[in-house]
Amino acid sequence: MSNKAKGAKQKKASGAVDPKTVKTVVARNKKARHDYHIDATYEAGLALTGTEVKSLRAGRASLVDGWVYVDAGEAWLESVHIPEYSEGTWTNHSPRRKRKLLLHKEQILKLTQRTKEKGFTIVPLELYFIGGRAKVEIAVARGKQEWDKRQALREKQDAREAQRAMSLRQHR
Repeated sequence: MSNKAKGAKQKKASGAVDPKTVKTVVARNKKARHDYHIDATYEAGLALTGTEVKSLRAGRASLVDGWVYVDAGEAWLESVHIPEYSEGTWTNHSPRRKRKLLLHKEQILKLTQRTKEKGFTIVPLELYFIGGRAKVEIAVARGKQEWDKRQALREKQDAREAQRAMSLRQHR
């Protein structure tokens, strides 16, 4: 084993963080988890222009109205807002253009099959960087009814109250 390899092993063993595994979140779609039952999640790469990447690195994006569809064997991310780069010139991008998702063919086939079932859709959950590459976490999801949303909120509130009661009991 070379000295370089030994040094790399020692750094990882000493608790140093590998920059290729650090996840830097740019945007989250919190409303999606409230509005949908999440069935399966996938990590997809994004085909972006230079000004889009620079705008994302500045931490600016919104997934709220975004959705994914499959067309002719390719997955597309639609209606995600990445604002124009402030330092960009005439080469700037359109903020709500459709963007190609980079997925394996088998994953695209699975997504296509699931969305053909009644009530299923594909929504973006999170936009982030890993190892310098922009990724988006997408989910196959089924819409919640209004009573499902109320029940989920009630369960969250009950869990919060139980946790609060437990912490008060421990402090006595």
